[in-house]
Amino acid sequence: MNDSAARLDTAVDRRDLIILGGGLVGMTLALAAAKAGITSHVIDRADPADLTAEGADGRASAISTASWNLFGKIGLAAALEGLGCPIDSIAVTDGMKPGRIDFTPKPDEGSLGRMFANRDLRIALFEAAKGQSNIAWHVKTEAVRRDRGPHGVEVELSDGRVLKASLLVAAEGRQSPTRDEAGFALAKWDYKHRAMVTGLFHEKPHQNTAWEIFYPAGPFALLPLLDDAEGRHRSALVWTVAEKDAAGVIAMSDAMFVNEVESRMHGVLGKISLSAPRMSYPLRFHHAGHVIDERLAVIGDAAHGMHPIAGQGLNLGLRDVGALVEVLTEGMRLGLEPGDMQLLKRYEKWRSLDAFMVMSVTDGLTRLFGVPGRLPSAVRRLGMGAVQRIPTLKRFFMDEARGMSGKLPELLQG
Repeated sequence: MNDSAARLDTAVDRRDLIILGGGLVGMTLALAAAKAGITSHVIDRADPADLTAEGADGRASAISTASWNLFGKIGLAAALEGLGCPIDSIAVTDGMKPGRIDFTPKPDEGSLGRMFANRDLRIALFEAAKGQSNIAWHVKTEAVRRDRGPHGVEVELSDGRVLKASLLVAAEGRQSPTRDEAGFALAKWDYKHRAMVTGLFHEKPHQNTAWEIFYPAGPFALLPLLDDAEGRHRSALVWTVAEKDAAGVIAMSDAMFVNEVESRMHGVLGKISLSAPRMSYPLRFHHAGHVIDERLAVIGDAAHGMHPIAGQGLNLGLRDVGALVEVLTEGMRLGLEPGDMQLLKRYEKWRSLDAFMVMSVTDGLTRLFGVPGRLPSAVRRLGMGAVQRIPTLKRFFMDEARGMSGKLPELLQG
């Protein structure tokens, strides 16, 4: 993979979209659009070889049923089949005390999603992109100028090339410079937490169960992964610590880190060891009040960033993809161009309520269960008990875990 992936002379190659950011959400948008006959330039400053190198990233993502439907419709299912671990149950507990909640769907309801290593998702996306003539992929470069006007958008790259399109899409992640340059107002706050993320080998099988263990200092999540080629059992770890304690945890040796993790697992998966590099990142909330402007749409983490407590961040971004592609496809069929404000307003109206609902519930869960010192243990258990005893509330959480709540775009429906 290199700059030759931009196959045509970009000085004259005007396309439908310029997508800033070729990560999981940005590249999924490019592929979904390409399948619908919509052309794009995808710009990413990273080197794909670095992103897919063995051991470069130990993170994993929960892919909801709706997101899996999207992957199937854009041709990724075959490449990903057999790489994802089904989540058959979610065990939720307050410090491993009595009163655990089990979210387990009925046999005819399917799993609560699948866990994939981010590296496997990237490999599948990047390989698919290489074979798409509708995608011009520009890597190891970035936008240094973005101009939007009544007749289209123009982006100048750091290597001097100039790209043109009808619509600019910001998929640059939480620190999106395009969103900030456009002056979008954000509701945002800092949870004063940091997520410690890695992978674990463990002695006992996980039985396709995800664990969410709430401690006074923050949630501790174990997410099931498939056994590796040698048959070793694996899970992903997301351990939330207070920011004031994060430096000490980061400075721990691997042996000390493993001992601390093992003490919080109470032997549920037996002896453990690290299977991936240790990473950390701060936990913050942000939500853009608007996700469109003149010839601009904002998607994924550029539009909304949340606590990982419910594991829905990527899935929410993929719902943005499904909605945007459906709106653009229908509009272009009627003769409208992708940057037409009528289409962008429809996209914003569609996504605003869904994104607000998911983020509100996630933030509520974070404040109820996951913020250190927010509530005493007894109150947390009372909240968990309410979720367990009220069928409609429990159904909501299970539907959200599967990504089946709300009005889904056609691309995300089974």
